[in-house]
Amino acid sequence: MSDLVVRPVASRREKKAFLEFPWRLYRGDPHWIPPLRVDQKEMVGYRPHPFYQHNAVQTFLAYRSGEVCGRIAAILNRDHNEHYSERRGFFGFFECVDDEEAAAALFDAVREWFAGQDVHRLRGPTNPSLNYTLGLLIDGFDSPPTFMMTYNPAYYARLIEAYGFRKTQDVYAYRGHVEMLPGVQARWRPVVEQIIEHYDVRLRPLDTSRFVEDVEAFLTVYNRSLVSTWGFVPMSNDEVRHMARSLRHLIVPELAVAAEIDGRLVGATFCLPDYNPRIKAIDGRLFPFGFIRLLRRKDRIKKVRTISANVIPEYQRMGLGLALMHGLLPKGLEWGLQEMEFSWILESNTLSWRSLAKAGAKRAKTYRVYDFGEE
Repeated sequence: MSDLVVRPVASRREKKAFLEFPWRLYRGDPHWIPPLRVDQKEMVGYRPHPFYQHNAVQTFLAYRSGEVCGRIAAILNRDHNEHYSERRGFFGFFECVDDEEAAAALFDAVREWFAGQDVHRLRGPTNPSLNYTLGLLIDGFDSPPTFMMTYNPAYYARLIEAYGFRKTQDVYAYRGHVEMLPGVQARWRPVVEQIIEHYDVRLRPLDTSRFVEDVEAFLTVYNRSLVSTWGFVPMSNDEVRHMARSLRHLIVPELAVAAEIDGRLVGATFCLPDYNPRIKAIDGRLFPFGFIRLLRRKDRIKKVRTISANVIPEYQRMGLGLALMHGLLPKGLEWGLQEMEFSWILESNTLSWRSLAKAGAKRAKTYRVYDFGEE
């Protein structure tokens, strides 16, 4: 008889065990970056977060011989199901020792929870949705992830696929170095200058005098621009406001550019410094003094992640994405930028990843999203 047990998380003690399990699992792994502890509590629904105003989550723990050996979250993303007119469940925050029986028991628990709501198709991992972090790392285990990207052991793909999950979409992380910038600038400058002149495009940085409001405006562009993107569901207004506040101290105004036409914000791009080495140094603890170590002298961080470069639909065939990057590059050089990661980029977005590859960027990591129960 197996000594394996899976239970839904309910008590305060169980919630603590769920949150702390990765620290034990990844002990000694030089590439793992701990999550920000406060942020993780919100993302799994243990503290209020706007995502869960309309959606639901149930977390589970697997125990063998009384010791935690795995965890998972069942995420009912009603926003997704309403947007796509389907009945689908999601799983996320999956962590497990190399034990197929334990992994299968966790997936069984998720399926049983959803079956009670007449939901029989699954997708994941999403933590908790495509607007936050997603995907299972399947290639690029030789280096740490950049800020707000996922990491996991190589054996996770085997555990997930052994259960019957199959690939539905890959997402990529591309990396470029400062050495490639002069050639890119020389190649695209004449075209970009024509675009800016023809459409009378005004490029500007974030407005620091109304910082949060401007970040909200940037995120609204993000929401509107991705309406036809695979799997995308717009963030609610409350999510936009919450994310804007959470990014307030993380965004560097010099590394964010807006495009305006006739006074209207039509495109936006922003980068975030790669805070991960600092997050590792503070072990994910912002308090009492971790936030100071995280945020001071951001200019010393020479690697950044380009989170988004978005243009609203009615302006997407005008080359404004090139104009945004044209506005961003000089600021990056002034910053002393050495390395930039573009992530994540959908496998199906061939225009974006092929353009990056043509410019000299290299694919550094691949992440996979899986489906289960598809006909």
